Amino acid sequence: MHRRLLLLALGAAALPGTARAHHGWGSYDSDRPLTLTGTVERVSFENPHGILILKTPEKVWEVVLAPPFRMINRGLQEEMIRPGAVVEVMGYPHRSRAIELRAEWIKVNGAITQLR
Repeated sequence: MHRRLLLLALGAAALPGTARAHHGWGSYDSDRPLTLTGTVERVSFENPHGILILKTPEKVWEVVLAPPFRMINRGLQEEMIRPGAVVEVMGYPHRSRAIELRAEWIKVNGAITQLR
C-alpha cells in the first residue's frame, strides 16, 4: 500500500513540470487565421510536436506542427518536407511571438494534411 502511494505521489509531482513545458493552444489567436506560402529552411519531426522553419517574402516563421505520430498516421512522412521545398500552411499566429504560427494544415506537393 505504501509503495502504491509513493508511486502516485511521484507521478503527481512530475505532472506540473510536464504541463509547464508545453505551451497551451490559448496562446494562439484563432480569430486571425493566416495562410503562408514559403520555402522550407528546416524541419524537425520531434516530440511533443514538429517544427517547420518557413521563409516567406515577409519574414521567417517558426511553424508548430502536429506530433510526429499524427503526421505520419495521416500520410505526411518527414522525408516529404525537405529544405528548399515550397509548402503552404494555414494556421493561427501566436499572440506574443510575431514569428510563430500553429499550423492547422500543411500542403506539400499538392496534398493537404490536416494537423489538428
